[in-house]
Amino acid sequence: MDIATTRVWGLLNPNMKIVVSVKGPYLVYGSIPLRRESIICDAGGTPVKWEKGRSFSAMERYSLCRCGKSGNMPFCDGTHTETGFDGTETASRKPYTDEADLIEGPGMCMSDLPKLCASAKFCHRFQDVWKVSATASDQESISQAILNTCDCPSGRLVAIDKVSREPIEPDLEPAISLVEIPSASMSGPLWVKGGIPIISADSWHYEVRNRVTLCRCGRSKNMPFCDSAHSYLGFNDGSESVNRGR
Repeated sequence: MDIATTRVWGLLNPNMKIVVSVKGPYLVYGSIPLRRESIICDAGGTPVKWEKGRSFSAMERYSLCRCGKSGNMPFCDGTHTETGFDGTETASRKPYTDEADLIEGPGMCMSDLPKLCASAKFCHRFQDVWKVSATASDQESISQAILNTCDCPSGRLVAIDKVSREPIEPDLEPAISLVEIPSASMSGPLWVKGGIPIISADSWHYEVRNRVTLCRCGRSKNMPFCDSAHSYLGFNDGSESVNRGR
């Protein structure tokens, strides 16, 4: 991951963390900024860019719904206790590089861990990122592929410099974004940025990464991380930004 980003996080607030509660919400500590952020698509449904939306008032601590049923989205309102939400964590505790596939190309490399996919679909912008990373040698195609991987919120895809073998990461400040897809009238996961520690219900510290996505529809099979379940469910948290696409 991006070492510079990790250092920025440590300097800003060493108390920042997200704790997964047993059968309950994400407990957020350290005044982590929270906002909505939309995937803007072209007429064909292909993502073009990220667009920042409403920011929520700064809070030292807050609880975010992960059962997908709160009446006070994105915050927890206790509904999980009435619906029998389980939310047992099933995600691997191995480092990303131990599980990711490596694609070696003439101009760049890319690592890929499919089970982390959050269906943001920036991997299809310009050209298919897998094809480009495996075959391209021209700088324009390589730059486009790197941009696509850096816009992958889950960190499933990571571009790797061909010479230094170092990962190429976007410079993200610590924050949480509520992913929205207005063109599909759908809500996505929590996009956790900037190396914020995520701690399991049994106090395990997941690998700190520059970008990950946490499930908030309540149906992931890779808890607490997103596995694209929201896209199959058509999850919609009722926000104005999501429903403007209707």
